[in-house]
Amino acid sequence: MIQSVSYRARFPLIALGFIALLTAMWAGLLRLGWPWPVLQPTLPVSHGPLMISGFLGTVIGVERAVALNRRWTYIGPLLTGVGGVLLIAGVPGLIAPLLLTAGSLMLVAVFGLILSIETARYTVVMALGALVWFIGNVLWLLGWPIYTLVYFWAGFLILTIAGERLELGRILRYSNAVQRLFLAAVALFLLGLVASLVHYDAGVRLCGAALLGLAAWFLRFDVARYTVRKSGLTRFIAVCLLTGYGWLAVAGLLAMVSGGQPGGLIYDATQHAIFVGFVMSMIFGHAPIIFPAVLGKPVQYSPVFYSHLALLHLSLLLRVAGDLATWLPGHQWGGLLNVLAILLFVANTVRGVRAGARQP
Repeated sequence: MIQSVSYRARFPLIALGFIALLTAMWAGLLRLGWPWPVLQPTLPVSHGPLMISGFLGTVIGVERAVALNRRWTYIGPLLTGVGGVLLIAGVPGLIAPLLLTAGSLMLVAVFGLILSIETARYTVVMALGALVWFIGNVLWLLGWPIYTLVYFWAGFLILTIAGERLELGRILRYSNAVQRLFLAAVALFLLGLVASLVHYDAGVRLCGAALLGLAAWFLRFDVARYTVRKSGLTRFIAVCLLTGYGWLAVAGLLAMVSGGQPGGLIYDATQHAIFVGFVMSMIFGHAPIIFPAVLGKPVQYSPVFYSHLALLHLSLLLRVAGDLATWLPGHQWGGLLNVLAILLFVANTVRGVRAGARQP
């Protein structure tokens, strides 16, 4: 018997995810050199795990659970949410990484169910995204440095988004040739991940080529090319998508040219082109659609939404320019403004929820 989880019961899970987001941004500012208070000594190195697993893993897990409407599917986001809180608290030992890894394994199980319901190219791609997230978490649990596994974490988000776009593109009835181009880019990315375990530099360059190929495919074939000509929310979503694809291309080019980096400014530019430029653009665009489904509350669109999107991209341009020019003020201020753009997004979304609640 399928038993649904009420909207009210989902709020704590979403709250845990947003606590991870806010703390991850605080940790990111510490890594940038801003003199904020250090909540606990290990917080700066928790920036990546909190953002990927604590925030995005939890939110995506809830979204999948809502779609499937089965109570057991909420176990994954509960594990990642609690694991994120323990990571924030600086609990020693492996309990927090274990919970985050267990949460990612639960998402793999969720996609096992999804594939049993519908096995299609897009569901397979998204399932591969969950799998590479789990593999990345296992490597982290085993003590691999984050820079050596970050493309596995990026792959979780990239393949999840790619699969969703392929699904929505069904209205365009892509030819087999067009779909094969898409799958070739995905296969190249997976090959790069495997290669990176043996030869990090070569693997990263292959991943970069794949990201460039995916970005080119999105820009050429995605439905956003047509919906950007519409108006209102439809156009806003398309602008978010197309600008995000541009940042994915930038990340791919940087990875191809610079190869495997153990940190530093080029590494910063590449990773934030993916996680801020691409992923956050996707979140900005899809939030007005996903939040009502997850929280049961409508979000009223307003042109003011362009303010957080514009600030995100302008601040990331400043950050990446600072990275490439070895200009520390640009690097630091760009990062600070990245955080302000995300906070503005949260504020504008809350305002949209309140406006939606006032509608008759």
